[in-house]
Amino acid sequence: MFSWKRNLFVLWAGVFFCSAAYTISIPFIPLFLNTELGITNHLETWSGISFGITFLASALIAPFWGSLSDKYGRRPMLIRSGFSLAVMYFLTYFIHDPYLFLVLRVFQGLLAGYVPAAIALVATNTPEDKSGYALGIMATASATGGIIGPVIGGVVSHLIGNREAFVFSGCVVLVAALIATLFVHETKFNRSSVRSSIKEDVKHALANRTFATLLLIAGLATFSVMLLEPLLTVYVLQLGVIKSEASLKSGIVFSAVGIATLLAAPQWGKIGQRIGFSKVLFIGLLGGGIGNILQFFVSSYGQFGVLRFMYGLFFAGVYPAVNAAIVKITESDFRGRAFSLNQSATQFATMLAPVIGGVLGGIIPIRWVFVINGILLISAAILLQRQRLEDKQRPSLES
Repeated sequence: MFSWKRNLFVLWAGVFFCSAAYTISIPFIPLFLNTELGITNHLETWSGISFGITFLASALIAPFWGSLSDKYGRRPMLIRSGFSLAVMYFLTYFIHDPYLFLVLRVFQGLLAGYVPAAIALVATNTPEDKSGYALGIMATASATGGIIGPVIGGVVSHLIGNREAFVFSGCVVLVAALIATLFVHETKFNRSSVRSSIKEDVKHALANRTFATLLLIAGLATFSVMLLEPLLTVYVLQLGVIKSEASLKSGIVFSAVGIATLLAAPQWGKIGQRIGFSKVLFIGLLGGGIGNILQFFVSSYGQFGVLRFMYGLFFAGVYPAVNAAIVKITESDFRGRAFSLNQSATQFATMLAPVIGGVLGGIIPIRWVFVINGILLISAAILLQRQRLEDKQRPSLES
């Protein structure tokens, strides 16, 4: 007998391993470029391109994978993505040319898609009155992988080397692939549906103003998170932390938001089932915006850490609410494409935001970047209020 709870647990584990595998490589890619691939000049540029090019490729290809998932199933997309990414990590071990490394990073982005396929599968195969809770739980999978992955990556690269750490990442994502192959079940799937073109999918998505607004809000939310990514460590130093402790204390600040997400996201999912996900999304955006603005006023590292955690408690409601709202306003046979378009929006933001954040940090005091960030989130909350998501009905795909 099909059990949505068992499926949720299995998919949570798969997304956790997939997210951890990716973030394991984050701490040592610049070191890998320098020590293993011989990059000595413009190392920062090479590192930035190595990160950004993967997100760009993923954003561009996501609608294609979403179209395939709605035609052939989300489980096949999990299997395809998991095994393909494992191969990409294993191949990195043999790379000695930096340009070939960039090629592999492009393919890593092109072959991604595990997480949106998993979310779409959970959204479609969970009873509607439990979907908010389930999507809140799924949000903790990526958060947990994001917290644990860099720590594991730092330890593994230190113990066995940067090159060998990519093999370790490959083994971790291989676990995610095997989980999808052996344990994931998919029901409520119509294989007789006609596959549409990407152009038709984008046209349909933009015609649904509520869905288009959700994509914009998801992009803005991700942009706000990644805008601060290159600046947090510098801000920690400006708050008086000595350089020898900056890495550790910056890591704690980074983890504070992830820990808050682990604690709060499932609760926001439950609250959303009761009061409506548009209200949860509004509260999350407004609380996140105010939390960012308050970080302008901090004068010590301790205050900063506490505010980051408090900000995380509110912001934890944003992504589960966006995902649940997508479920509410889209047909089940469009869901893979809907979540893939959502991934495109967030991946474009992930690519652009650190670059813009770095530029802003060089032009104005970092404190003011927090204010800009807060205004961005509050503006998103105001935009949301204009849509009244709770009153929207699922549109017909033929409309």
